[in-house]
Amino acid sequence: MWGIQRSRYADCNGSEASEEAEIVVNIGGVKQVLYGEVLNRYPDTRLAELLDSQSSEEISSLCDDYDPETGEYYFDRDPEAFKCIIELYYYGEIHMKKGICPICFMKEMEFWKIGSDFLDECCKSHLKEVEDELAEIAERVRTILVDREGDPSAGGWQRFQISVWRLMEKPESSLPAHVIAIVSFIFILISSVVMCVGTIPELQVPDSEGNLTEHPTLEVIETVCICWFTVEYLLRLISSPNQIKFFFSFMNIIDFMAIMPFFVVLILTSIGAGVMELANVQQAVQALRIMRIARIFKLARHSSGLQTLTSALKSSLKELGLLLMYMGVGVFLFSALGYTMEQNHPDTLFTSIPQSFWWAVITMTTVGYGDVYPKTTLGRCNAAISFLCGVIAIALPIHPIINNFVLFYNKQQVLETAAKHEIELMALRTGELEASPGAQKHVCGAAGWDESVRTCHSDTYIPLLKDGSRGGAGFQPQTMETSFENSSAESSDNYIS
Repeated sequence: MWGIQRSRYADCNGSEASEEAEIVVNIGGVKQVLYGEVLNRYPDTRLAELLDSQSSEEISSLCDDYDPETGEYYFDRDPEAFKCIIELYYYGEIHMKKGICPICFMKEMEFWKIGSDFLDECCKSHLKEVEDELAEIAERVRTILVDREGDPSAGGWQRFQISVWRLMEKPESSLPAHVIAIVSFIFILISSVVMCVGTIPELQVPDSEGNLTEHPTLEVIETVCICWFTVEYLLRLISSPNQIKFFFSFMNIIDFMAIMPFFVVLILTSIGAGVMELANVQQAVQALRIMRIARIFKLARHSSGLQTLTSALKSSLKELGLLLMYMGVGVFLFSALGYTMEQNHPDTLFTSIPQSFWWAVITMTTVGYGDVYPKTTLGRCNAAISFLCGVIAIALPIHPIINNFVLFYNKQQVLETAAKHEIELMALRTGELEASPGAQKHVCGAAGWDESVRTCHSDTYIPLLKDGSRGGAGFQPQTMETSFENSSAESSDNYIS
């Protein structure tokens, strides 16, 4: 009843010369005949063990069902994934088909008792990317949960610290935090406008020495804005989980630089008029007041678009380096040629190679102010070649930089949508668990998570990774699309799968 079918093969003389074992497997409704010679190439796999098994108990433990009449072994698995799995026995390696969820595919390999070492290198890198992205989603979900529920084990001061941190750093956590973010954004705009309007001569007033200074009303507005920025900075510093990391953060350094000039000028003014009359002190004060323009970078704190642009530029450092290298070589080359070709002209504007750098820069960038220009025929030919090379040098790295920005922006959109989707699923599952008295209250099924993300802090279920290792009726591994070129909601749903 449980025996393995045998096939006889005839030799060249027509006599039966060999006999080989074969099995018929039914994978999700797709039948396939497999031969023992092929399966025995990897004896530790499930199919090879099924070939060698004889007792009903062994066969039952290896497959979902068996039909003795047709001799078929039934597996309630994904047939598309099995098409990739069977390649191991013929080609010695496995490639994932496009559109198959890498996490579910790894569960399929685990079911068929095939190690991940047989996966091709390109598929391994794709799997690593998906695992990192899922871990990032899990981290975002956990951050959202902490922002909403807080840490019940925290003490009184820690709870106050977390509340203030949420209020100042997490606009999406509550309505007051959202209002504070809007108010901070308005103060940034007002301060920037006041700084610009204060330089208009018609709005300035003369001081005791006859020098024009900012209008007193603008100074009052500036003082109010600085007070707001100072209180905001101090609250964020006090409530920060890591003050040292907070202080040396780039955006926080920008915030400090936007506040510091006001207090330095205030201290120098309070010391005495004699100190302020020193030329060096006056120049330092002017430099500090110019540093107020740094506060415009505070807008990046409230703009996800600016943050995405900054991250995309960081990921494009290689392309930007190539652009600067092309421009540097071109500037040096064409400025030297321009100086050599123009030095014999009596009215030449190219007095030295370093002075010609300016002409090469404005020519290669097609700006062309006209303050420096060639007057000889060879010099003009050199100028024509320089701006043509400049256009090519600038255009070449632009597309990779734009592509990096689009990919990074779409990825952030998909991750945000995926995190929100997970929160919604968790809310639905929590409601179902509360509605079922006998249901399990705490489930952690994300066996593929990174160790730093796998820890559960609340009685919730985060279904980021599907457990596809189990067999049984009704189970079909789902597929997902992991490309971030499509930033629609459907792609994010498939991404979670």
